[in-house]
Amino acid sequence: VRPVESGGGLVQPGGSLTLSCADSGFAFSSRHMSWVRQAPEKALEWVASVSPGGDTTDYADSVKGRFTMSKDNAENTLYLQMISLKPEDSAVYYCVAGDRFIATKSPPRGQGTQVIVSS
Repeated sequence: VRPVESGGGLVQPGGSLTLSCADSGFAFSSRHMSWVRQAPEKALEWVASVSPGGDTTDYADSVKGRFTMSKDNAENTLYLQMISLKPEDSAVYYCVAGDRFIATKSPPRGQGTQVIVSS
């Protein structure tokens, strides 16, 4: 079963979006999960990770202080709240299993959700 990302869209610089990822895959509640993103013609980039219980998060320096990741194990859903968006945040965002060290090792399984930050 593939994860389903949603919530992307077009937003002006400085704006906000909240992404969601529904993942009914095996043992969601016992896995680290991450958000990764890929801009056109660029490599997959790790954005944020959350621990299995949702109590510990980790962020790339480029998004620290602006993005907040959370995990709802009861609903098998991940969230990524994004504020103060910048044009360089434009990318397709994916949720993946694993922490920051393995999140970009394999191609994402979902279709992703596109975020475009532009005036």
